[in-house]
Amino acid sequence: MRSVPPSHGAMNKLTTAERVQVVAALCEGNPMRSVARMTGVARNTIAKLLEDLGDTCAKYQHEYLRNLSCKKLQADEIWSFVYAKQKNVPFDMAGEFGVGDVWTFTAIDAETKLVPSWLVGSRDVGTATNFMRDLAGRLTSRVQLTTDGLKACLTAVEDAFGADIDFAQPNKVYTAQHIGSQRYSPPICTGARKTPVNGNLEREHISTSYVERANLAMRMNMRRFTRVTNAFSKKLENHCAAISLYFMHYNFAREHHTLRITPAMAAGVSDHVWEIKEIVALLDAPPQRPLGTEPLLARR
Repeated sequence: MRSVPPSHGAMNKLTTAERVQVVAALCEGNPMRSVARMTGVARNTIAKLLEDLGDTCAKYQHEYLRNLSCKKLQADEIWSFVYAKQKNVPFDMAGEFGVGDVWTFTAIDAETKLVPSWLVGSRDVGTATNFMRDLAGRLTSRVQLTTDGLKACLTAVEDAFGADIDFAQPNKVYTAQHIGSQRYSPPICTGARKTPVNGNLEREHISTSYVERANLAMRMNMRRFTRVTNAFSKKLENHCAAISLYFMHYNFAREHHTLRITPAMAAGVSDHVWEIKEIVALLDAPPQRPLGTEPLLARR
């Protein structure tokens, strides 16, 4: 007779090895139900671990990803939904943030591939402005920034950076939207117009290719971002926690295929490739500051 693995009722009963096993599976894009089946850990326990660790990872990166010497940044926003698709949101929950459409604004350094800032919110001027203010507060010098053609970014960038930025937006041109059998396929991009907005720009670096590729990686590595499935986030808190854990793993623990080191190492905020157990250890006691951050933080 097959033995049934024990079900863990609370996160504090998990051993470090069990936590590492669960977090490793989550970082590889497995949904919580799948992780529960693979590890024998109760789904509610996994959800609690994800929420606590995601919050811890968000706070860690908020503190340590500072005084960055980025030169060329790209920013974009990626769509997802929580609880239900926008058209299926119950009448009594209409207009409530965290139910229906949810957008994640992200920025990436084109050279180190570090993601220094992200923000979950609505696709509007308010969220874009908060995102750009946070991004501006992490930089030490003038940068060249490229965003998608979202008009809200024009106001947001001006508010956050003023005139101290080289800023452009490539506006893509698409064919007409097709329907029928290709309804889930995006329209074909036939070209892009590079539109300078401010500063002295290097035209060859006016691009959003890296951030769009990073958005694809988010969809491939976080099950809740997968389109046309029922794996979407049911709670906004879990959605935000999963994103924070994903970027912690991406920035500090996953070697970039081209760089052969992690983005955090390339940016000078870490001196080694983190292991999953180091990320899990943040729950108990934050590790020593990564190599290179002490003098940077001291200049604040």
